[in-house]
Amino acid sequence: MDEGFEKEQFETLKIKASVSVKFRRFCKTMSKSQSMTLLLMLDFFEDNGISPTEAMGPRMETLEYRISILIKKRMNGMIAIMKDIEKHQTKPTVAMIQSLFAETEPKKERPIMREKTPEEFKAQFENKKTEL
Repeated sequence: MDEGFEKEQFETLKIKASVSVKFRRFCKTMSKSQSMTLLLMLDFFEDNGISPTEAMGPRMETLEYRISILIKKRMNGMIAIMKDIEKHQTKPTVAMIQSLFAETEPKKERPIMREKTPEEFKAQFENKKTEL
């Protein structure tokens, strides 16, 4: 007897004889009663969101799986586009702006102190002497 369903009455379903034979064989391989096997099948389809009419393909792919792969491919494409924009547009623009705001090298000024030749020193001394 099926656990939890002992007090329920049996109902009849009209199915074709070939389907009935196939279903009974399946129930024996599952080692469950016909009611429990049918209940397990219905629960499986409902829990996994699978339609019996939906083709699963050779690798048991569902429509949801194919959509998730498509979304991943689109995301990878978007990432590639963003990297290309960053590489060819953003970075060169930043470099140009930085070069505009970068300080230019200061002009080389004459040193304040330098060695004077003896003639220059003598001339400077004589100029000061005449000014006084």
